[in-house]
This record gives sequence, C-alpha cells and structure tokens, in this order.
Amino acid sequence: AVAAAMRLSAFVSALRPALPLLLGLSLGCSLSLLRASWSHSAAEERCLAPGPPAPPARGAPPEAPEGRPGPGHEDFRPRIVPYYRDPNKPYKKVLRTRYIQTELGFHERLFVAVLTSKATLNTLAVAVNKTVAHHFPRLLYFTGLRSAKVPHGMVLVAHGDERPIWLMYETMSYIHQHFGSDYDWFYIMQDDTYAQAEQVKTLVTHLSINQDVYLGRAEEFIGGDEQARYCHGGFGYLLSRSLLLKLHPHLDSCRNEILSVRPDEWLGRCIIDFLGITCVSQLQGQHYHTYELAKNTEPEKEEEEEFQAALAVHPVSDMTLMYRLHKQFSRIQLDRVYQEIQDLQMQIRNLTALTPAGEAGVTWPVGINAPFLPKSRFEVISWDYFTEQHLFSCPDGSPKCELSGASKADVSEIIESAVEQLNRRYQPLLRFSKRQLLNGYRRFDPTRGMEYTLDLLLEAATQKGHSHVLAKRVSLVRPLSKVEIIPMPYVTEATRVQLVLPLTVHDLDFVANFLDMFAMNTLDTHDNALLTLLFIYHPYDAQRVGQVDVFAGVKAMVGELEKRYAEVKIPWISVKTEVPSQVKLMDIVSKKHPVDTLFFLASVWTEINMEFLNRCRMNTISNWQVFFPVHFQEFNPALVYRGEQTASSNTDFLRDGHFDRHSFAEACFYNSDYMTARTKLAADILDRDEVLESMEVFDVFLHYSGLHLFRAVEPGLVQKYTLRSCNPRLSEELYHRCVLSNLEGLASRSHLAMALFEQEQANST
Repeated sequence: AVAAAMRLSAFVSALRPALPLLLGLSLGCSLSLLRASWSHSAAEERCLAPGPPAPPARGAPPEAPEGRPGPGHEDFRPRIVPYYRDPNKPYKKVLRTRYIQTELGFHERLFVAVLTSKATLNTLAVAVNKTVAHHFPRLLYFTGLRSAKVPHGMVLVAHGDERPIWLMYETMSYIHQHFGSDYDWFYIMQDDTYAQAEQVKTLVTHLSINQDVYLGRAEEFIGGDEQARYCHGGFGYLLSRSLLLKLHPHLDSCRNEILSVRPDEWLGRCIIDFLGITCVSQLQGQHYHTYELAKNTEPEKEEEEEFQAALAVHPVSDMTLMYRLHKQFSRIQLDRVYQEIQDLQMQIRNLTALTPAGEAGVTWPVGINAPFLPKSRFEVISWDYFTEQHLFSCPDGSPKCELSGASKADVSEIIESAVEQLNRRYQPLLRFSKRQLLNGYRRFDPTRGMEYTLDLLLEAATQKGHSHVLAKRVSLVRPLSKVEIIPMPYVTEATRVQLVLPLTVHDLDFVANFLDMFAMNTLDTHDNALLTLLFIYHPYDAQRVGQVDVFAGVKAMVGELEKRYAEVKIPWISVKTEVPSQVKLMDIVSKKHPVDTLFFLASVWTEINMEFLNRCRMNTISNWQVFFPVHFQEFNPALVYRGEQTASSNTDFLRDGHFDRHSFAEACFYNSDYMTARTKLAADILDRDEVLESMEVFDVFLHYSGLHLFRAVEPGLVQKYTLRSCNPRLSEELYHRCVLSNLEGLASRSHLAMALFEQEQANST
C-alpha cells in the first residue's frame, strides 16, 4: 500500500505542470459541445414550429426573406460573384481615368479666389500675386471689368460688371460650376488683404470636411439679429465644399430677394436665410485670427501677439505696405522655424543619451542624416577641390577651370555663411572677418546634401581693438530640402514613334544589323513605330546613280522587309550634299510629316528595342520637353579581351564600355517643337545657311526654344564598337567631338595600360 501511494504521489507530481492545460482543454471542449447542442435545438424549433413567425426582439434588426440579414444588419458575409458576359451583347472596353486620384474621387485641398477691380488690378492684385500666390495650389482673380493688359502670371476672370453684389454672385456661380467638384475648401479674399498662405493651408488640414463650414471674422449685421453673424470680406473667409453645393441652388433667389450694399453682408445673409448657418471665428478647436491695421502702421515695429498670430491682415492700402507685411511675417515665421529646430535638436540629444550608443551616437549636424558610409572603395564619394577663382574638378574633364555661374555664387554664399556663424558663436568677445580662402573642398552626399570643408584665413578682432590673423577650418552642410513633386503633363506609351535613320556610304556595313533589330523588336512585336531612311549621296555618287547606286543593296533589303511584313511600308528620301548637316537633313524630314509626329533621330549603330522606345515616348512631352539619350558605347573587343572570348553573361552587361557623352546623334522630339525652334533660328541667322553646318539639333533646342532638355544616360541604347568616320567638312567643334568619341571609345585606362605593357614586353623580347 505504501509503495502504491508513493507511485501515485510521483505520478501526480509529474502531472502537476500539465494540469492547467488539461483542465482548460476539457472545459473548452465541454462548453463548445454544449453551445452546439443549444444552437441545433433552437434551429429545429424555429424551422418546425407552426404558425406565424414571432416578432423580433426590441432593438434587433429585421430579418429579410429566406433568412438573409435585413437592412441595417452588420453581419455581412462575402459572396463571390462569378464573371459572366452575355455573348449576345457587343464587348465594350472599360475606359479608365488618367489618374488614380480621379478614379478614387479624391479632391484637391484648397482653392483661393481673390476679388479685385480694374483700378487695383495692376497694383494691389499684383502685390498679392507676388507675395502669396506661389504658396497656394490654385489661385484665380475675379473682377468686373478687366484692363487692356493683364499682368503676367495671373489667371483673371472678368464678369463684365463692376457692381459688388453682381461680382460676388457671378464669382460664387463660377467657382461652383468650374471647381465645385474638384476642391474641398474655398478661400475668398480681397486684394487689399494680406493672408498668411502657409497658416491658411495648415488651418484647412485640421478641419473636417464633413461639416458645413463658414469661417472667418464674425461681424454683426447693422440693425439685424444679434445671434446672426456674417464673415467680413476684408479679412477673408473659408467655405467648405458641402456648404457651396447646398448654397448654389439658392443664389438666384438671394440675388433677387436680398438687398445689401456690401457683398460680404449679402453672402452672409444668403447663407443664414437659406441654410441657417452663421459665420464663426472658431471651429473644431481652430481659431481664425485676424488683425486690423491702423493708419500709418509700421509692420516692422508690430510686436503684439495678436499681430503675430494673425492669418489675415486688413486693410492694406498700397503695394509697398503689402511687401513690408510679407517681409515681417516671413521673418516671424523664420524665427519660429529656427526655434523649432533648436527644440528638436535638444530633444534628439536628450533621447540619444538613452540609446545603447550613448552621446557618441549623435551625428553632426543634429537632426541631419549621418554621412554615407561606403562598403567598398568603389562607393567612396570623392571631394572636389576649389578656390575662390578656380574649380579643380570640371564638367568637361579638364583639370582646372574658372569658377563661374552657380558654382561661384555657391562658394561665395558658403564662405559668407561660415564667417556669419563664427561671429554668431564668438561675439561679442571676438569678431571675425575673412581675408582669404586657403583651401576649399566639397562633395555631394545623396543621403544628406552638399558638404563643405573650408580652410579660412581670418582676422580676429577683440573688444579692446586688438587683432590677430589666424587660420581656421570649418565644416558646413547644405542639407537636402523638402522633396517636391514637379507637375508634368500627361503622356502615354501609345504614341507612334517615327524613326529617322540618316545613311552615308560609310554606314553600309551596319545597315543589315540595324534592319534586323528593327524587325525583331518592333515589327514582330507590333510596336507602334515607323521607319524612314535618309540616303545621303555625295555629289559624285549622285551623278552615277543611274549606272551604280551605292544604296541599291539597302533598297533591296527594304524591299524584302516589305514583302515579309505586308502591312509595313518603309519610305526613303534621297539627299545630295557634301556636308551632311543634321539640321539641314531634319529640315527635309520635318516638312514631310505632320506637326504632331514624335521623331526619334537614330544612328545606324543603334539597336532598337521596345524598352527604349517606351522611354522615348514618356520622356518627350510636346511643348514641354525633348529627350537626348546618352547611349552606351562598347569598347574595342581587340583591346579589351585581346583574343579571349567575349563575356556574354547578363552580369557583364554594360561593363566593358562607357556612356558616350560626346555624341548627340540620338534625339526624341516632336515635330511641332522642332518647327517652332527652327523658325526662331531662321529669323536669327537670316540667309546665312553656312551657320547650320556648325550646329546639331541639340543646339537648335538649346538656344532657340524654351523647352526642357532632358539629357540622361540610356542603358537601353547599346552600340557595338566601330571606328566612325569624322567628316572634316563639318565645324571644328563637331569634328573635335567626333574624334574624342572615337578615342574614348577604344578602351578603359586599365585596358589601354595593359595593352601598352604587353606591347613593351613584346618589343623588349
């Protein structure tokens, strides 16, 4: 018995850790079985009970027929709807919107309307446009009568009548008709109002768009209801989209029934009478602060808290006062930003001390990303050396060039900033003045911005008048600012590309490969691309074309392609010239195509592919941008591989070659843009056609168009090595560029050094 008790005690002690798990499983299984039996019995009773159904319990949602949840029931179950298309109905392609924002029904945030007049359009309205217009996403000016000349950069809507009430009525109708479905908030202001644009934009981000909002400086009606308020027009007011949609059907009634002298009172009475909404100065915890300017006010001396917190200031009597207000509020805002930066830097220091790295983890400047740490020697970012007069890392590859333009302004600004920061730190004990920049270094770090290291020769003066010359090294960072999305016009990949291929006698050996790649990558894939050949005959060859046509073989290959692809036609144009100027050739082609044609000016060594053609379509925008790709030029295989087998793996793609920045042979542009630039060029050179021999299409767009010139490396354009023929009849610059392209396309420095080393070894033996 004792042995049995001991065995039982050992068993219980071994089982004790698992007892809670076993009890939990047993209890859970029992409760689930019990609940299942109750549910089953309740279902049977509901199905088998005779008589009318029992009324639902109080508060329960009504049942729909066949046991489905009725309206208001929240227990929805997903249901898969199989796709079915009626074969008797014609198939209709679904049209998608251009932008996902339109398809999802998103609205823009803020629309701003400025009420002006013919008398103040060229004064106060211009001041508003120069101070705050660039901060708002959309701003329009509304006036009764317009002047003969509208100021540049202003979108003006004239209603044809200067009566204030009529102007307000027409403005509200116009906003509803053209922008009512596109924006969430509408801000109405006068041209004698200064508004803090950033504060107004911040205000609307903190308000809910689900309410009818009439927000501004609330004023009492003269002799009216004490509870009713209208928003004073001089200080601007904010309307929500929902209120504008409800107000629009009543505008005609308001115009006929409400009499008022002031347009803001008329609008306020209209909103109150028909919508029952009064103006408020505070909503959802947000205050609409305003400040009324007194006569002869000096904004620079205004230190009141009410002035500094104001969203709108009124009245502004002249343009100069508007600019002074803008300067003062910009200074106030800048001081706030600097104070916020200092507070954030202090918080970062305090929090970093609690991290595992401790105070050593704080990077300089505090709050800016740490410098980029290269993982290999190939990722090291090099420093560029400069002085106050010269730069020793030039864009054209030369070892030394004069510091000018934006680079000179950048260096001058960074030196001034360094001296200013030193004086701010050491004053009043010391005051520094620059004597000379001894050494300057800068590099661009993509993770943080432009970094500078300056060795300055300074003169330090004490409070007692003593001075001393010393050298001091300072480090500065120009951090990357807020990233902005640049709006671009809409483009599509469905645009037809017209390839233009100029051919000379020296190009005949490469035409077959070009046509094969064109057929494989465009004709076989049914890409929306066409080809036009431009045969350039030398005058001697043109005279003998009846007996011996140098391009007969090319024409035969074109005929074979047209037989293989019955729907394809490849036209050609014959030109006789000794100097094949790119501009003159393009003039001939341009006249034979519509103005909306997208040209791709190609070279015979180009291997056409769909990937590049799509980028040509996307990077070329009519009346906005032209695209000049930088192709990848493979090196001479005889120097690179020296008899070894050529690397063919994908990992070696774009390895044994370079991007040829000296070549401008390839270009994507619209015919209309070329014709516009060419017209300006013709007016400039008059009848001096010899000037065209020293120009390329790139020069035409660079000097005679206001378009964006997009010049970027293009990995989709890969050209095999070939020694190209440089025409000495072209200008000196074009000939020199062609020779440089041939020389740099031979091989890399390491390959050339190895070839020279092997040649010297062979000569020595």
